[in-house]
This record gives sequence, C-alpha cells and structure tokens, in this order.
Amino acid sequence: MSADHFAGVRAQKTAVDILERAVATDRVASAYLFEGPSGVGKQLAARALAERVIGADDKARARISAGTHPDVRIFEPRAEGKRNIAVETLRQEILPVAQFAPFEAKAAFLIFPEADVSFPEHPPESANALLKTLEEPRRGVHFILLSERPDRLLPTIRSRCQRVRFGRLPAPVLDDILAAHDLDEEARGPAIALADGRADRALALAEGGATELLDAALALDEVCTVGKPGEMVRASEDLVRGEAELRVVLEALVTFYRDVAAAALGLGDERLAFRHRADVIRERAERVGARKAAERVEMIQEALVALERNGNAQIVVDSLIYGARV
Repeated sequence: MSADHFAGVRAQKTAVDILERAVATDRVASAYLFEGPSGVGKQLAARALAERVIGADDKARARISAGTHPDVRIFEPRAEGKRNIAVETLRQEILPVAQFAPFEAKAAFLIFPEADVSFPEHPPESANALLKTLEEPRRGVHFILLSERPDRLLPTIRSRCQRVRFGRLPAPVLDDILAAHDLDEEARGPAIALADGRADRALALAEGGATELLDAALALDEVCTVGKPGEMVRASEDLVRGEAELRVVLEALVTFYRDVAAAALGLGDERLAFRHRADVIRERAERVGARKAAERVEMIQEALVALERNGNAQIVVDSLIYGARV
C-alpha cells in the first residue's frame, strides 16, 4: 500500500513510522491515544491510518474527508456547555456504531478529537462507559482518542490505549503551511513565533493580527519596566477587559522574554523566535538583563497556570504586573 495517505502529516516521522509499522505487520491496536498539541497533525494521522487500513480508494477517501463514510466516524465534543459528551449520547449514538461496525469496509474507526474534553475524569460517567467498551474491543473496530492533555483522561483509559506522541511543528514547516494559504510574508514571522509549533494557531494568528499581539506584549513590557502606578492600573484593566486575548498576550510575553534572555546571554539573531524584531529585543536585553527576563518568564507561566485553574483574572494580572515592576 502507498504511503501517500500520510503525506499530509508533516514533521511527525516517529509517529508515522509507528503507525506504518502497525499496518505493515497487521498489528493495528484496538485503541490509540494520539497525544500532543493541537494543530500538529493528530487528526490527519488518525484519518490517514483509517484510510490505510480500510484500503480507501479515491472515492472512499473523498467520503472520509466529507464525513460520510459509515466506517470512519469523527465525534467532536459537544458545542454547548462544558462540551463533555453526555453518557446518554455515548450510549445511544456512539457505542451502537462500535457494536455493529464495520458496515462496508473490513475495519471501522471511531475518532475523538479533544478526547480529554469529551470524556473528562470528572464527571466520570461517560468516561467509565467508554472504558467498558475499550476493555472489551470487537475485532476490526478501532478507537483513536486525540488529546492535548492526556492527564485529564482516566488512568484506566490511558492504560487501554497505545500512546503515540506528536510533537510541535518546526518553524520552516509552519512557514510552508502559511505560504500555502497565501498569507502575507510580513504576518508569517510574528504568527510563527507566537504559534508554539501549532499550525492551527499560526493560521489564526497570521489571519487575525499577530503583529498587533506582539505590539501589545511590547507595550505591556514597557509598562512593567518603566511605567508609573496609574499606567500600570490602566494596563492591567485593559488586559483583563480583552479576556479573549489575555492568554495569547501573556504567551507572547513568555516568548518575548525568552528571546530577551537569549539575547542578553549573547545568542545570535537566528536563535530568536522574534528574530524579525531583533533590534527591539536586544535593546530590551540591555535594559532588563537575562536574570530578570527569566524571572518574568516564570512569573507569567505561574499566572497562566492560575488562569487555567479559574483564578480571578484581575487579581492574577495585577499581581503579575506589579510583581514584574519590582
């Protein structure tokens, strides 16, 4: 069989090799856990594995891509609420597919993007129902769970799956992807720097103002470095009001301060994520220094963890800005 099915999965040689070897030796697992960041090819690889196993021709591949093939089903998290798949939905709409598939092909694949969202450890009802099915697999039926945060799945679910790790995409691959979408070269550099190796995020940033986000991060750095108390209060309130961008701005600051620390330690421009703004980074490096830049990275990461745990955004940001000023 041709390896062309996996051609769209970029820079994931180890993962692709594992899957290719499983197909070649007829040892495709009944359940896989593809873990890694979003936008790095996990869902592409899941679909490619399904195509390889069922021997999809062009017509079948078109149906799989359109979501109309009965033996390759993709079950997204719900659109509402916390997006968890209710246990009733699992039992009435998903598990019957696993019970009676395959319908046309020699095998069937049930793919779950964001499985840690669909089946969280708490509440456990849906996760336990899924676990029972994973413990009693039917021949020819394969589950593929995709997850950014596999630690949020039940340990028993993780133990029933063969785990395949997907890494972040290197900058040249992201640049190729953005170029293929005809995105302006000037927007590609900041988008790639802020994307953290994720193609979905790079595309969104390139289309939605990565340059402006970097400017926002630079302005916040200026306030933290030389700002007056009134300016700091306004900066904190403005940042929290833009809640949708809060995390992205803070993550941009993490990348920026890592560059500042690298420049202060004498690393060349080619080692900087924001190399297109190397002049600004080197100016900040002289003013801030490597130690303080590293301290700010740690402070911002702690703030991101606090926000992830539903900490009060205003208190978190106030603490960050005033702490960074010291």
